[in-house]
Amino acid sequence: MIYPTVDTQISPEGHLEVLSKAEVTRLLDRSRSGMYQLFRNCSLAVLNCGSDMDDGKVLLERYPDFDIGIVLRERGIKLDVRGAPASAFVDGKMVRGIREHLFAVLRDVIYVDEAIYNGGSLDLATSEGLTDAVFHILRNARVLRPSLSPNLVVCWGGHSIVRNEYNYTKSVGYELGLRGLDICTGCGPGAMKGPMKGATIGHSKQRIQNSRYVGFSEPGIIAAESPNPICNELVILPDIEKRLEAFVRAGHGIVVFPGGPGTAEEILYLLGILLHPANAEIPFPLILTGPASAQAYFEQIDRFIGDTLGAAAQARYQIIVDDPALVAQQMDSGIKAVREFRKTHGDAYYFNWLLKIDQEFQQPFAPTHANMRGLRLHKNQEPHLLAAHLRRAFSGIVAGNVKADGIKAIEEHGPFELQGDAVMMASMDALLASFVEQNRMKLPGAAYSPCYRILR
Repeated sequence: MIYPTVDTQISPEGHLEVLSKAEVTRLLDRSRSGMYQLFRNCSLAVLNCGSDMDDGKVLLERYPDFDIGIVLRERGIKLDVRGAPASAFVDGKMVRGIREHLFAVLRDVIYVDEAIYNGGSLDLATSEGLTDAVFHILRNARVLRPSLSPNLVVCWGGHSIVRNEYNYTKSVGYELGLRGLDICTGCGPGAMKGPMKGATIGHSKQRIQNSRYVGFSEPGIIAAESPNPICNELVILPDIEKRLEAFVRAGHGIVVFPGGPGTAEEILYLLGILLHPANAEIPFPLILTGPASAQAYFEQIDRFIGDTLGAAAQARYQIIVDDPALVAQQMDSGIKAVREFRKTHGDAYYFNWLLKIDQEFQQPFAPTHANMRGLRLHKNQEPHLLAAHLRRAFSGIVAGNVKADGIKAIEEHGPFELQGDAVMMASMDALLASFVEQNRMKLPGAAYSPCYRILR
């Protein structure tokens, strides 16, 4: 099948609009270096917004002639785009939100390569250096706003959800918007798009100007979760660990909607951090919510957390079913407590410096077959460290489901193998089986072949 494409040249707005000749030359050199393929792949994912697929490998195969380059001009730069998906255009003109996202990709991919990995000023072997890297990436993207009172709600949930769950995410977003709360998500479809869409109506009714719809993505997942154009502040973090840290450092509270292994990964990441003894007194509102039809889903999630991390982890969140207004009220109240705590302890409103994040949650995890088999999935360790290994297990399943490298590894070597305590593995098997049964592994209509095998 041949998919329609468009060729065009576009100029930047905002951050990259005014550049010196030296900066333009540096951009040009970097874009031609070994990171070009990364820049190309992320750009294609952005242009593929609204697609009905979540397979990065298929996306690259669908548009083999796609190309993007930087054109040097006296007044700055342009992007030369060839073979772009026609869905990114309206009457021959690229959708403005998508155009902004393209330049966000350029900004972040080049900045991370130049300033974070090759700048030499950050020690990425230390926890402090890794947190500083996240801070610098967000600051360079102008996401950190020192003048704003805490009001950024992170919304997590699946990209593959049914219609009534999607409508529910919009209802919650609407209630959050009515209370002046801004939205931050993974910026893809499903539960990442719904809250932003709902909040736009709530903000509009309250005549709130300069509303924020912040999106954090990363190169490995962006093709599966192409940023939706409602997102007006897009940041591409270099890996899933820095993406997750960006959520918890920049956000002031988190709402979790139904999802699949990626959502389970996010929940385990946050619970692992909150279970660290150093974070015992830090307020961080966490609400799990969905429509009435999701009652059994959250019971399964809660049971799994109880089986693995115990009652202390269960005490760090509340489950609210089928009540968007209550979710927004509880989140608004929780964020007020966050504000008072940070004010009392002198922590920044825009970046949660006091939160202790162990290196086990920061170092990038490569989901190879050997690494997946080697995960320590047993209770003979501190709960927050067990959460780190459980998080990696679900991260590997996400990679095997939707990331191009993960899909290739499964094709070549077969499913990932997971092994550990019998009770824990039985609980994980039951949770994953429920995800498969409820079509939470892939977008609706896509056949699913498990990328994992539970060993007992």
